[in-house]
Amino acid sequence: MIDEKQRFYEKLQGFVQSFAPSISTGDGQWTVKGFIDIYKNIYTISIDTKIVSKILEIHLFPQILKFAEENGYAIVLPEHQNYYPDLSFVNVQDSRIKFAVDFKTTYRLVRYPGYCNGFTLGSHGEYFINRESKKNIQFPYKEYVGHFCLGIIYSRSPALIDETRIYPLDELQSITSVIHDFQFFVAEKWKIASDRPGSGNTANIGSITRIEDILNGQGMFSRLGESWFDDYWMNYGKISFKTENGDIRKITNLADFIAYRGGDLNLIVSRVLRRKLKGGSQ
Repeated sequence: MIDEKQRFYEKLQGFVQSFAPSISTGDGQWTVKGFIDIYKNIYTISIDTKIVSKILEIHLFPQILKFAEENGYAIVLPEHQNYYPDLSFVNVQDSRIKFAVDFKTTYRLVRYPGYCNGFTLGSHGEYFINRESKKNIQFPYKEYVGHFCLGIIYSRSPALIDETRIYPLDELQSITSVIHDFQFFVAEKWKIASDRPGSGNTANIGSITRIEDILNGQGMFSRLGESWFDDYWMNYGKISFKTENGDIRKITNLADFIAYRGGDLNLIVSRVLRRKLKGGSQ
């Protein structure tokens, strides 16, 4: 299965590099300008990340479906909106071979060059802990050979977008794209994971935020291995230890967890130091 996972990763990684021409112009602007009604009125798109993410997903889905068909996979969509993952790739010749692929988008941080806003990597709750559970997941976690993120990093338009303005069809080219300059990546989610929850939901695993590390799959667990990632997030906030001052504290960071398990702190020290030096960024 390891060889199959590596083949799937390499094919998907090569495939996403072909996305740019289909969703962006020659100067990197998003080709989607807004919504059109039957009267040929165009309404501009909100900069809201959830809206942008969903439209990007819809925009790219036909290509993703073609990729699956050409490589012998069927795509199974989640039965419910909050189910993990966004896409389940199931091998048509051997249904035991399944890959979870989550679609992730995030924007660059203007005030922190080289960093992005990050994203969540799925829950570390019931289905993550109990790998046979079917709660909020399309197939039990253990049935997936690999768990991948198919991601897009983009820049927001610096221009003010008037979301109340309506454009006629003949002014389509004059509409400012709300996002531009796309970077595409594929990564196993454990390789780009942080040791902190994702924003907005403490039951979600957070990603790292340094763009170079995301593109290269160099997250906080990347030198430790997937087993450490699993162990940490299965036990996040559940293990307590006594500090040097005699206080009892729950383990909610990787450095404390590695020390508790007797692991090699040198494998994460550079990440931890970077996080502290950046005031919380990774």
